[in-house]
Amino acid sequence: MAGSVLDTAPGADPDGLYQLLVEAHRELTDAQSRLVDAKLVLLLANHIGDPAVIAAAVAAARAGVADPGTPAPESR
Repeated sequence: MAGSVLDTAPGADPDGLYQLLVEAHRELTDAQSRLVDAKLVLLLANHIGDPAVIAAAVAAARAGVADPGTPAPESR
């Protein structure tokens, strides 16, 4: 279906969006920041609703971050 394509083109105001995301984390601890990120991801995934688009976004986000055969570094 045509709506199932991940759109990675910059939106109308990428700098404003970046600033909004930066401000969302201002004065938060690392743990609070991770919680905000997790909640934001779940809210946006729910809004998108298309599993194919979400799967493409997950793959794009992971690309270059971790090789499939490489274990993730241990958290401290």
